[in-house]
Amino acid sequence: MALLSLGLGVTIALVLILTVSFLTNGRSPGASSTTTPIATTELVGKTLKGFSSPGLFGGTVTSPWTSGHPTVVIFFASWCGPCQGEMPKVAAYLHAHHTGDVRVVGVDANDEQSAAKAFVTKDKVGFPVAFDANGTVTNGLFQFLTLPETVFLTARGKVTNVYFGAIPTDKLAQGIAALSA
Repeated sequence: MALLSLGLGVTIALVLILTVSFLTNGRSPGASSTTTPIATTELVGKTLKGFSSPGLFGGTVTSPWTSGHPTVVIFFASWCGPCQGEMPKVAAYLHAHHTGDVRVVGVDANDEQSAAKAFVTKDKVGFPVAFDANGTVTNGLFQFLTLPETVFLTARGKVTNVYFGAIPTDKLAQGIAALSA
């Protein structure tokens, strides 16, 4: 009887470990998302319809691929820890490098507008930012449940790559170069 109980306990423990590992993609809770490789998702290969959202500072932000531009969409929020580390580097990289025909837009998701404005201003973000207060674009069109995420789309709206987590500038550069080719 004791061996049966022990065997059942070990089995339950293994199932729990495998489940947690699957749900966390094998990373420990404190692991940095900046080491996440470019990932293939169900979005890759799909052609997405465009979006039109209120701009963070007024006006409207529309998806550049609907007017024929390859596009990088960066999803973030002011409350997101990895986003706080990512955005200053991404903004600085984009200020210093020409992206050619590739357009970059941001989508600030599920955030307070005043906090989002302060975040974007502090990091000197120079690209248009859509304010997605209720997650219509983030959780709806792109079906993201976590932040940050970066999506690379062709001029026709076909997703070529998705980067989960804070994107390092070398991966951003590679993605932009691939869209420019």
